[in-house]
Amino acid sequence: MSDSDIPCPIWGTPATIVKDYRSVVCIDSPRAGGTYVIEGWTIASMKLGVQTLDDATKAHLTSWLIDQRRLGEESPPVTPETIADTKQRRDLPVYERLDRFLRYLSHIEPFVGARFVMDEAELLHVQAWSESKMTVTGARDSQSERQFFLDSLAAKGWIKVYGAGDYKLTVEGHTHLEELERGVTDSSQAFVAMWFDDAMENVWRDGIKRGIGDAGYRALRIDRKEHANKIDDEIIAEIRRSRFIVADFTHGDDGPRGGVYYEAGFAKGRDIPVIFTCRKDALEKIHFDTRQYNHIIWDTPEELRRKLAMRIAAVIGDGPLRAT
Repeated sequence: MSDSDIPCPIWGTPATIVKDYRSVVCIDSPRAGGTYVIEGWTIASMKLGVQTLDDATKAHLTSWLIDQRRLGEESPPVTPETIADTKQRRDLPVYERLDRFLRYLSHIEPFVGARFVMDEAELLHVQAWSESKMTVTGARDSQSERQFFLDSLAAKGWIKVYGAGDYKLTVEGHTHLEELERGVTDSSQAFVAMWFDDAMENVWRDGIKRGIGDAGYRALRIDRKEHANKIDDEIIAEIRRSRFIVADFTHGDDGPRGGVYYEAGFAKGRDIPVIFTCRKDALEKIHFDTRQYNHIIWDTPEELRRKLAMRIAAVIGDGPLRAT
């Protein structure tokens, strides 16, 4: 074992120090799905039992790391706050674990139509991607769990099995992944990103909500939804469930709303349509990065309702809830 080889602080499995910044280290751990950054005192607190991780928390933390990397953060930071948040996460449903298992297989596929074999490191990676709670000590259980997912993928026709450890994704498998990436195209939900202020209540009620309803969709504002999860996770989950989002960039004297920019950017990155709106007197104050988009410019909630319904019908199409 070299000086750079250490046990993964999360799982205790083989890992490597990629960079050492004295108080902070960047660790590459196959069982955690890749690289992450962690402070030395956080590692110490985990070793001393101050920060305890049961198998469920380890699995949830690993899923969080996978999601952060997919969002573009190459080495997400693991902090005591992150650990505390992941302890509140629920287990992924089996169907989502199956989808993540398939997504990882596509990740290691050299090219479309190629056969591939999973090596030992990849067997650990696939456990990370599918939120497995199995550890090295449960090797037999881990093998049974992986086989269950592989059998399920083969039964759905999403992979073809040629022999032990020898696989290929099918056209049906790739089609399913493309559908996942596009989101739920038949969703009746429209996610709304806006300034949550009393001054905007009539804009929400008489403009945005009614305009979306006129087009046949159901508007969702995250601050009006009851939930027990971390708010950032809930926002990402609801955007993914939405047919499109409406992002209104109107803001007050305290400046642009960072959350609106983030949510619009996340949706654009996943090819979820974004309809940009802004009150006329605030248009010159918004960030130049978004001015290039064709905003619906409005003066009154009634004008916004009419223009928004027309834009949704033209760009998205009538929704399933539209009155006939």
